[in-house]
Amino acid sequence: MSKIMDGKQHSPKAFLFLQKIMVTKIKYTSRENLATPMRHSQFNKYSFLANGVEILSKKTLMFHMEEALLKSSSLFPYFLLVAFEAGGPLRAFVLFLLYPIICLVGKEWGLKIMVFVCFVGLKEESFSIGKTVLPKFFLEDVGTEGFDMVMKCGGRKIGVTDMPRVMVDCFLKDYLRVEAVVGRELKVVCGHFIGLMEEKESSAFLELKEILGEERMDSSVIGIGCFHNSLDQQLFSYCEVLYMVSEADKKNWRALPRAKYPRPLIFHDGRLAFRPTPIATLFMFMWIPFGIFLLFARATAFYLLPYKLSVPFLCFTGLKGTLISSFPDRAYDHEQKQGGVLYVCNHRTLLDPIYISMGLGQPLTAVTYSLSRVSELFAPIKTVRLTRNKEKDSKMIEKQLKQGDLVICPEGTTCREPYLLRFSPLFAEISDEIVPVAIDFQVSMFYGTTASGYKYLDPLFLLMNPTSHCSLRILGKLPKSFTCQGGGKSKFEVANHVQSQIAEALNFQCTSLTRKDKYIMLAGNEGIVSTI
Repeated sequence: MSKIMDGKQHSPKAFLFLQKIMVTKIKYTSRENLATPMRHSQFNKYSFLANGVEILSKKTLMFHMEEALLKSSSLFPYFLLVAFEAGGPLRAFVLFLLYPIICLVGKEWGLKIMVFVCFVGLKEESFSIGKTVLPKFFLEDVGTEGFDMVMKCGGRKIGVTDMPRVMVDCFLKDYLRVEAVVGRELKVVCGHFIGLMEEKESSAFLELKEILGEERMDSSVIGIGCFHNSLDQQLFSYCEVLYMVSEADKKNWRALPRAKYPRPLIFHDGRLAFRPTPIATLFMFMWIPFGIFLLFARATAFYLLPYKLSVPFLCFTGLKGTLISSFPDRAYDHEQKQGGVLYVCNHRTLLDPIYISMGLGQPLTAVTYSLSRVSELFAPIKTVRLTRNKEKDSKMIEKQLKQGDLVICPEGTTCREPYLLRFSPLFAEISDEIVPVAIDFQVSMFYGTTASGYKYLDPLFLLMNPTSHCSLRILGKLPKSFTCQGGGKSKFEVANHVQSQIAEALNFQCTSLTRKDKYIMLAGNEGIVSTI
């Protein structure tokens, strides 16, 4: 109060905003069910949501995404993802070098520096990181307490962010069902971002005014946010009552479990498999030179050494794995059958057939769909490319089975999350000698798969990981009663049965999604991609 009465001039808007908060606090003091704007001891219990759901269901909720939803208030990891995935490692390295300056110049100027470094020169039309990469990392940073606080409001939800809207729009609307997003717009010249943002008053404030319309007049907006800058004061001045979240509160928040996601996260793209905090990013750039050397060492072991020598060497360098087999004898009935065994596995990485071959200790032929020519050239096992012509592919697979054992991934593409895509039934009508194989693959730094990037880099990124772990479970041979030729089952019944067996072994969920669905979401095409 002394600062108000000391005779100095202060902003009328700030004074009116403070007065509004104080009047609102007095107005709600006598109510039992709705608490006053939260003090630290009251906020942890979220009593205003637990006891005021009926009132809140009729209100519009406006929340600050970084302060009311995410556990971490640091924006650097998200901009580093944009720099690395959209601009490349060099742009990400420049952003990392500027991190000390970003911390020193303050929040607003630090934000402007990150936006400029990450976005300048990028094409607006092809920018898809906000849809394909960032939602995964945002979901992993959402706090359960903040999520419950936002989701318990049954009225309209408006998300406010300090970041450019192009980074968060898809996450809030598609994954959290938020009706409107208020954020900074990026300036575009000749279809390219120039690394500058529109001014706050001319973009975010006017946009919010348009979204709310007449709701400001009947005081039906509740806000959850913070007071870090004048933008928050202007935007949240619309609110009837405002609740604040402190850093002390957020330290006790728990990560949002996958089961509570409003929309399941099945597909995402990008190379980085970790949250790029400043320390983690430093480790990554320190590791890359050694990782390149390790890449060549591991590749040499794959191609030149026999399995008895390559497996121990690869395990020593960090590529570890576990094998669980249901067969007491690997060659269980090779004498009684004609032709080879068809190993049917889910698809996690392009190394899946190689790991199955190493686990069995025998060479296999891999049936591929969109493997790059470079990967085919250096593959340590034989590969056969599908033509997407059913008759030709069936004859080709039958021919290969007569020559030996075969491994096929009927999903047609990889899936990083614990879900199985729909299995193509092509394999089911070709052979009754079917052995399901459940495979899971975990990496520590880089993903070895991509939908929108260069596929010939997949094995390079995969083998550059400091550590990885492959879990291989060879299930029992499919009984004759569950096959097409021996049991009279349809090819769709066989494919669905194999899919469910593998899902049960891995504790994954089955879906009806296909390769086409994945590529439409992540790459904007139907999966007919270049195989260079």
